[in-house]
Amino acid sequence: MCIFCKIVKGEIPNQTVLEDENFLAFNDINPARKIHVLIIPKGHYDSFDVIPPKIMTAMTEFIQKVASKLEIKQSGYRLITNIGSDGGQEVPHFHFHLIGGEPVGKLVR
Repeated sequence: MCIFCKIVKGEIPNQTVLEDENFLAFNDINPARKIHVLIIPKGHYDSFDVIPPKIMTAMTEFIQKVASKLEIKQSGYRLITNIGSDGGQEVPHFHFHLIGGEPVGKLVR
């Protein structure tokens, strides 16, 4: 069982930001910015490549609620998902990093 599934089951504590029946948002234990939240589906999906479109639709609405709760919709934020080892995915459970609360910088090209 992956670490995020253990968090969903309550086996590993977390700092919950927002939760509903399908999704969980919690603070990253090693934040990259002032606000760094991980957003996961409660069901296990290895990556973005296998997530059903209807789950993504619901997850979009949930992410918007998280941004509202954190009061960063106006100032802006960055959403990141990593896919596979070449994409930098470290935990094999689909998730987004939501970072903000301060300027996050430009992407290097």
